[in-house]
Formats: sequence, structure tokens, C-alpha cells
Amino acid sequence: MTVEFTSAPERFTDYSVSDMVRRWAEERPNEPAYISPNESTTWAEYDRLADDVRAALLSLGDIPAVTVYLPDTVALHATLVGAYRAGVLAVAVGARSGPAELAHLMAAAGSTVLVTTGDNRGRPVAELSSDLSARDATPAHLVLVDPTEVTVDGSRAVDDHRVSAEFSVDDVCMLNSTSGTTGRPKLVMQTQRRWNAFAAIACRNAAMRPEEVVAAFVPAPFGFGLWTAHFLPALLGRPALVLDRFDAATAIDLMARHHATILACVSTQFRMMLHNQSSDLARLDTLRVMFTGGEAVPYTEAARFEEVTGALVLQFYGSNETGAASATTIYDDERTRLGTGGRLIDEMRVRVLDDGTGQGGVRRGQPAVRGPLMSPGYWNDAAANAELFTEDGWILLGDIVEVDETDRLRVVGRLADLIIRGGKNISALEVEDFIREHPAVEMVAAVGLPDPIFGERLCAAITVTPESDPPTLEQLTSWLRQRGITREYLPERLRVLEAMPVAPGGKIAKARVRQLVQTNAGDDDA
Repeated sequence: MTVEFTSAPERFTDYSVSDMVRRWAEERPNEPAYISPNESTTWAEYDRLADDVRAALLSLGDIPAVTVYLPDTVALHATLVGAYRAGVLAVAVGARSGPAELAHLMAAAGSTVLVTTGDNRGRPVAELSSDLSARDATPAHLVLVDPTEVTVDGSRAVDDHRVSAEFSVDDVCMLNSTSGTTGRPKLVMQTQRRWNAFAAIACRNAAMRPEEVVAAFVPAPFGFGLWTAHFLPALLGRPALVLDRFDAATAIDLMARHHATILACVSTQFRMMLHNQSSDLARLDTLRVMFTGGEAVPYTEAARFEEVTGALVLQFYGSNETGAASATTIYDDERTRLGTGGRLIDEMRVRVLDDGTGQGGVRRGQPAVRGPLMSPGYWNDAAANAELFTEDGWILLGDIVEVDETDRLRVVGRLADLIIRGGKNISALEVEDFIREHPAVEMVAAVGLPDPIFGERLCAAITVTPESDPPTLEQLTSWLRQRGITREYLPERLRVLEAMPVAPGGKIAKARVRQLVQTNAGDDDA
């Protein structure tokens, strides 16, 4: 393997991250692979930690899947590589997920092994285990991964060099969670080849060079975070800058000190950096490109980011399930880069379905894609797959788009009942299910309200049962926290209504609810 990724990226779709880590551990053993504010891990250390994880998982015998619940540090990436080498399906869960979501995903995957760390974002593992046990999700085995040691049920893992059935790049080797386009969190099946292909397109669109330094600040277990923090650095053989918790000032300082050339962040994160008063974005004089997305990219602020840093803002339009349908490149004009989702990707077939007929051939409607970037679908969820795929095998996205005569795509609306806060897809249905369990709540509607930093903020409108006192926002969020609800699913505004608006068909009229919560004064705000 003498060819560099940047010279022929499409030739690297046959190589796994595991292959590339082995290569760099041999060729560049003492060069950094992952850098965070307080530590740096070399390629040799990354490779060795992955092998320790592999040994730990093999010591447990025949296990179908492990749940990976780790912060966005080298421990997460080494665990994904170690599971791949062991031939064990990895179920990757975001570090900010609460125990209720974690328990749900473990059950959905049939996983009884939890891979975590002694203290995940300030939460001791003993407390986490207790919370899971209370939800009938007690792990049969606990694997703890720290930068220098891997333990299994309290004992250090020992490699007995047994042979394992390592995955291929076309095998489903990983599951990650998504709100998707329908309902509750689901597990998306992932192969290595699809994300290699995604990284290859990004390499071409950004005209990447062999000396890139990637600052990857998107939560790593999800699609955007996967290709920027896990796949791209391994393919390049170059260091990735990572944070276990995003902080704008820390991110800017880390990028300046290590001369980052590529930044990957959701729109909320770059807005936070723009508005940060304690750090100077002009220090980022080596930054060439920022990949962003996960939500609508604000034109004015993106243009300002380009002006201050000199970096060009690029994006993809797509989802965890589809990969991507369109993308922008460094060769596009400003209007295309910042005002559209870019042009349709050559490698993907994209058709736009008219809402009324469900047939292709129109330029405005619901997009569907088919090609090498798409996922195999949802894990063991036939009902969800029936909504995700058309009958002839195309994956649907939950938006309404327009595609112009030059194949530039622009999102003009959303079909799915999702709230996108800081790049995180929040299912309104799931939020409503949680809040509806409160004893004082009679009806509930969750909606997103526009916000200049986060894109949308989560608002809950409720009516209360007779004879009940309405909860305050603080009381409601405290009640939800006690039940282990993930932080992003906690409402930031609460409106108590005398009656819930209902549409003629009997469903809650969400558009009317949104109007009411925007104008209603005197209720709680975070």
C-alpha cells in the first residue's frame, strides 16, 4: 500500500480502519493519532489499545454484540477497532445519552456487554450500573477502557492470541442510534465501505492534502462524527483533534496550537466559536476548510466565519441512513456553498418524489437515494425499514427539497416531526412520551422554536389533568432527570395551555401549538 489516500481516495474503499491503524502503527509509530487538551495518543498506542479491547471481548466467549458508551476520545475509536478485529458487533451510543436511552438501545440490540469507562462525563460507572439495573438492563459483563488499560469485570484483559473472525468492509460491523425520520431511536446498520466512500468524496470536494490535521468535534458515534473522527484520520494517517466535551474557547485554542487545517463541527458549534468573546478565531490561520451541517447552515454567520478564518465552509445534505445526496465543494461559488446543499453527488442516484403521486421525475418533493453511501437500514426493525425504504429499495429522507436546473439541492421543508437542536435530531414523539408520564400532564406537544445559536430549542406545551397544579419547567425537568432522560430531551421552555389545539382529523395541530408557544408570555423559560 504505497499510494496515499489524498492522491487516489477511491482506491481505499477496500481498507478498514483496522487495516490503516496497523499500517500507521508500523510506519509512524510515534506520531500522534489523537490529540485532546490533556493527552496525546500515538498510532502505536492506538493500535495496542485496540488489540487490548479485542482480547477483552474474545475472553468473554461467543457474544453477539457489545454496547459502546464512551466519551469522544481515543478510547472510543480503539474500542470500535478492537470490536472489528474480534468480529463482535459494536453498538455505539452517544456519550451524552441518559440511562433510559442506553437501556433501550441495549435491549434493541440484544447486547448484555457494556464497554464504558470508570467515569463517563462525570458519571461514575457504579452509578451508571445502578441506573441500568433499575431498568432491568444490568450488563452481564462490564469492560472498562482507559487510555492505558482495559479491564473485564475488574480484571485486566490478557491476550491469549486466539484466532477471531474479523469483519470485512462489507459486513455490518457497527450499529449507531438515530431518531431517523420516524419515531423512537433506532439502530442503523453500518459497514466500513460506505464511510470510506463518504470520506473519499469529502477528500475530493475539499482537495485534501497529505499533511491535513483534522479537528473533529462532532459526536463520534453518529454519521457526521464517524467519517470525520474515525474514518478520515485513519485514511489520512494524520492526527485528529478531539474533545470529550465541546467548549468553544478550548476548541479554538486546540486548533491554533496544533495547526488544524480541517474543522468538522455542527452549525451550533461554529456559531458558538463565532460568538465566543475569550478567543480570537483569526488565530486559526492554517484552517482551510470547515465541514458543517447536521442542521440548516446560517448563510450570514457562515460567511462571517469564512471572512474571519479564511476557511471555506462545506457541507453535505443527507442523513445517517442515506449517507449523502448532495454536497458542496471548494470550487463552488459562495451562493452555492452557503445557500444550498450543493449539487447532487455523482456516485449516488437521487430522485425527487412528488407528494401527491409518489412517482419520480419532478424537481420539488421528497428525496430518495440509492448508491454506495446508503446504509443497509435499521437493525431488526421491519416496520421502521418499511417506512425508510421504497418498495424498489430507495432510501427516503424526511424533507421536502427543490433541485434546480444545475442540480443544486435546497431544503424547503421537513416531513418528519423532528426538532434539530445543535445538530442533534430529537424525536418530538419520544419527548412527548416521556412528558406524558408526568402525573399532572393530560396532553403534550413538543415543538422546536427558532434559536440563533442552536437552530432550534425544545419547547413543550401541555394541558394539565383536572385538580392538578401545573408543574414549573424546573419541576418538570427535575422529574425527567430522575428518570434518566437524556439531556437533549429536556424541554427548555414550557407553556401551559388551557386547551390543546386539535386539527380536524383529531391530531394535535402542531403549527398552531408553535404559534401559541411563541406568543404566550408568563410561563417558564430555561
